Amino acid sequence: MIEESHFEYGVNSSTNPDFPEQGVELKATPIRQNRNGTHSAKERLVLNIIDFHSEVTKTFETSSFWMKNKILLIVFYLFQKELERGDYEIIETLLYEYPEEDLEIIKDDWEKIISKIKAGEAHELSESDTLYLGACPKGASRESVRGQPFSSEDAMQRAYSLKQSYMTELVRNYVIGKQKHPKIIKDVSQLKEKPLETIIYDKLSPFFGHTQRDLCDMYQVKTKAKHKNEILVAAMLDISGKISKTEEFQKANIVTKTIRLKRNGKITESMSFPTFKFKEIVNETWEDSTVRDYFLTTRFMFVIFDYQSQNHQVLKDVQFWSMPLSVLDSKVRAVWEHTQQLIRNGNIVKKITPSGVRQTNFPRSTYNRVCHVRPHGQTREDMYPLPVPDKLTGMTSYTKQCFWLNNTYIASVLNK
Repeated sequence: MIEESHFEYGVNSSTNPDFPEQGVELKATPIRQNRNGTHSAKERLVLNIIDFHSEVTKTFETSSFWMKNKILLIVFYLFQKELERGDYEIIETLLYEYPEEDLEIIKDDWEKIISKIKAGEAHELSESDTLYLGACPKGASRESVRGQPFSSEDAMQRAYSLKQSYMTELVRNYVIGKQKHPKIIKDVSQLKEKPLETIIYDKLSPFFGHTQRDLCDMYQVKTKAKHKNEILVAAMLDISGKISKTEEFQKANIVTKTIRLKRNGKITESMSFPTFKFKEIVNETWEDSTVRDYFLTTRFMFVIFDYQSQNHQVLKDVQFWSMPLSVLDSKVRAVWEHTQQLIRNGNIVKKITPSGVRQTNFPRSTYNRVCHVRPHGQTREDMYPLPVPDKLTGMTSYTKQCFWLNNTYIASVLNK
């Protein structure tokens, strides 16, 4: 509509920008209003398709991404489900050139994507590999595949994209209003020398070996909140508040998770994730499922403590990690599909013990080596409604559940 009716040029698939003389590419993208009144990007901003064969022969400056998307004219419109597409309201337009610090991170992201293709791993590309610039699936279905230069295995067709989390920051900074977050990187020259994650590690490593209590005293952190360690990490990086609220973590969708190691090196507990709603999970497909999208788009920063007692936790290490696509689409998928089937068929409760404890059929930690399902409610009575009543109990709602990564799987990740 915008290309043909407003700018009066035909829709095309040219490798050049839409306005070649100005070097400007036109993009339209939806904004949504959240229940709490805030606004966010509805989706990632998909750019041009990646030609695996030709892109590996180029530098960043000659890449198809940079040649086509150096300057973006972004048209933001408000997504309203009840309206016809032609009735969506255009909220704002933005002629966007990447800030210098963002561009350095995007260059590093591009190098990571190309390195994976050169390693014959184009079929393993995932948006969680990178921070701002992603390699997202592009095609009508998972059958949209193409060859890659360094492997005989076909890879899903992919396009460069700006992550949804990155686009949300654009919405909140340029469209809805100026929402400034503290920055980890105060001097862009740092990013010209090292990637963001290396900079963070180098800033935190001098504190390895300090106890949590020492760090709290050092930075006058007195909170007893669960996110205490996240506040400590931010303080060590010379930032007030939570590390998750920094501009870089917001744009990259990096989630901080604390891991506590026992004296024998084993992890004290499995790792939980947001609860899922029973009525929603039964209507999802795996490719569009909430849990798959979460792991595809989230990068994790593990803050690792040697845990000897509640009052003696020693900061040991910091690691960045994202779930491999092969693990996600096999092990996690198996648990998700089994869980979906149980809910859909009303087979949640396996038996009730004499003491009144409900034992479920949800996949336990022994189901496979990666993940399982168990409660994540505040109490047993913290529930979500069920799509069909449970056959054994007749219950029409059930205690909130979530997916957990097995502590043994996390241990194997850290060992690597």
